[in-house]
Amino acid sequence: MLLIYNLGVRFYFFLILIASFFNKKAKLWINGRKNISYQNYQQCAWFHFASLGEFEQGLPVLIKFKEHYPDIKIVLTFFSPSGYEIRKNTPFADAVYYLPLDTPSNARKFIKTINPTIAIFTKYEYWYHFFNELDQRGIPLYIISGIFRPGQIFFRWYGGLHRRMLSFVTYFFVQDEDSKTLLQKIGITNVSVSGDTRFDRVWANAQQPKSIPAISKFKDGHKLFIAGSTWPADEELVAQLVSNYPDWKFIFAPHEINEEKINSLAGILPINSAIKYSQLTTHNTQQVLIIDNIGILSSLYQYGDIAYIGGGFGAGIHNTLEAAAFGLPVIFGPNYDRFKEAKDLIALKGGFSINNIDTIKNTVRVLVEDEGQCKALGEKIKEYVRNNTGATEMIINHIDLKK
Repeated sequence: MLLIYNLGVRFYFFLILIASFFNKKAKLWINGRKNISYQNYQQCAWFHFASLGEFEQGLPVLIKFKEHYPDIKIVLTFFSPSGYEIRKNTPFADAVYYLPLDTPSNARKFIKTINPTIAIFTKYEYWYHFFNELDQRGIPLYIISGIFRPGQIFFRWYGGLHRRMLSFVTYFFVQDEDSKTLLQKIGITNVSVSGDTRFDRVWANAQQPKSIPAISKFKDGHKLFIAGSTWPADEELVAQLVSNYPDWKFIFAPHEINEEKINSLAGILPINSAIKYSQLTTHNTQQVLIIDNIGILSSLYQYGDIAYIGGGFGAGIHNTLEAAAFGLPVIFGPNYDRFKEAKDLIALKGGFSINNIDTIKNTVRVLVEDEGQCKALGEKIKEYVRNNTGATEMIINHIDLKK
């Protein structure tokens, strides 16, 4: 099985290499791993994130770790360009790298050079050779905000190698009891249910949000519908709401903000209804604002009344909790099964899954027409987020490097 795994890793690299000739992200993925000189440390803490979402999820633990251990250097790695390119200059780390390809030699070189005292991986990302090298060197490895499902390879008859990866982990902090039970069924008992560290992150953000006066001016006393992290399939649906609610303002914050994507979005909106954030002035009267920069979405939700979260017509929905922390009802597409918080919000009647134009129109109509109920619902949603904080403290209290 290890041979198949190694071949799979190299085949994946080959596919990305081919794609890099015509795909910008693939090119960044390849070039970001070329001729890297890693900093050598006497000791450091290695935090790894698959992408930007996992970085935001693990950031509360990283920040709290720095408070507890200010003398330990922080090394971050990302698998995806969407994480590395946006956070490569983060002030929370001493060094930020792309994760090298998972080969025995890369794992030995990287870990020997940065010399971690501890490794912390957030939610996803299980790499055999990196995990094995950490285990061989006696370096503790923690998984935080982990979540497991029965269909994953760890729980399949052919998943022996991946179960071995799990055996290299010092301790698991998982989001729910189902994940803990699944791990226990395959003999893994070094696990606690801590919850999801994203709750700590979004709740802290909601208590002290960054003010954006330009957004307040754009809203100008109107109700505001925010469509965050959207893809074209999401935008096609939300765009059809604009004409139906002339008294509402709309904000689109697309997942990808290159000029082609922004222009494509503007092209499906009512004529002359939209303006880009970069072109916003104090005298605009447009109904729709298109966010064409990165980094303000989590603060936008403080101005919203209803949120739509993108990704549900693709691989899966993006972060619903950023909007929920401000008490916004959240609407999303049908692919949400891998996201516990989405299921929780649906059970709370604060989350709504839609799959076509009719279902989104009906959902929005109900929320708009019953303003009192929507406000009461907002308080329940905020309470749900608040009640699920605390994972960060639990993790940091367990990870005691001073023992």
